[in-house]
Amino acid sequence: MLRILEDRHRQFWLLHSLGWLGFALVAFLGSLFQEMRDAYLLVVALDAYAGWLLTIPLRYLYQRIRSFHPAALIGSVLLASLVTAACWSVIKNFNYWEIYRHGFRPKDWLQYLEQTPVSFYVMLSWSGLYFGVRYYQSLQQEKQKLLTASNKAHEAQLKMLRYQLNPHFLFNTLNAISTLVMLGEADTANKMLSRLSDFLRYSLYKDPIKKVPLQQELHAASLYLEIEKVRFSERLTIEYDIADNTEQALVPSLILQPLVENAIKYAVARQAAGGLVAIKARKFGHDLLIEVADNGPGMPIDAGLPKENSGLGLVNTRERLAALYDKNFSLVLTHNQPQGVKVNIRIPFEVEETDEEHSESHRR
Repeated sequence: MLRILEDRHRQFWLLHSLGWLGFALVAFLGSLFQEMRDAYLLVVALDAYAGWLLTIPLRYLYQRIRSFHPAALIGSVLLASLVTAACWSVIKNFNYWEIYRHGFRPKDWLQYLEQTPVSFYVMLSWSGLYFGVRYYQSLQQEKQKLLTASNKAHEAQLKMLRYQLNPHFLFNTLNAISTLVMLGEADTANKMLSRLSDFLRYSLYKDPIKKVPLQQELHAASLYLEIEKVRFSERLTIEYDIADNTEQALVPSLILQPLVENAIKYAVARQAAGGLVAIKARKFGHDLLIEVADNGPGMPIDAGLPKENSGLGLVNTRERLAALYDKNFSLVLTHNQPQGVKVNIRIPFEVEETDEEHSESHRR
């Protein structure tokens, strides 16, 4: 029963069958108040079965036209309901006359359609219930996706905070600041302390559920990289290649942090000569392309992910993107040239609407 309730296809057949069974019961109960012979029960059963069969094609028709403009959709539903009602009216009259009236034949064939208005309201009710159930299912699915996205975002934030509050990270940063103070470079130490404060504040107070402009994410990434540059000094090289038309593009908050963190941990820190972290962003059609690359020793890759569980957190990032964008995204890990690893993310290009655009959209 749980599988039936969780599967949309099974839900349709269950509700569809129960609906027409309910119609048959109502028609039967109505006959109790009239002097009807037992043959009328057969007529009711056949009418309900005919309605059950005739409304099945409506389901597949509505699946195809549900993306139509509202006016076209309403017109199509009314027309489809009317045609189905006419067919059902003919079948009902035929059943009644053949079975209950012992082969009665009307002189005018239009009498076969005399119940069409009543049948039309029944079919229209079926159509309304169908779209109502579909809307409810879609609403529940969106709520489930939002809940999943929320859980993944909070999980990502907790993982990031665990690293940020790692004693080694804080010790190295604070030790570098202390060294700068001892060397008399108070201004530099003050700047680094300010960057650390801003970085932790962004991590702690930024809502991970909301999307933020790419510019903000780049700022947070730059704070983190500048802090790490104190640790690695000239061993860490940072490059940005951000197209101007991408800075206001909306991205999931905290999405760059694990990618940059991985580049530092698995590329720069493992090489005596240090390494490069390069961040690139481009708009391509209706998509935003983000790339985080390094020139480290690399690693085995299989199907866009590390072959071994290296603790990269890319699986979690992929699941979070899937929760936010369904199937309209990609996250791929590839080999960089001449060496290193490159992470490519593709998500829909979105920008935050201005108040004027929002008002115009609302008026439409």
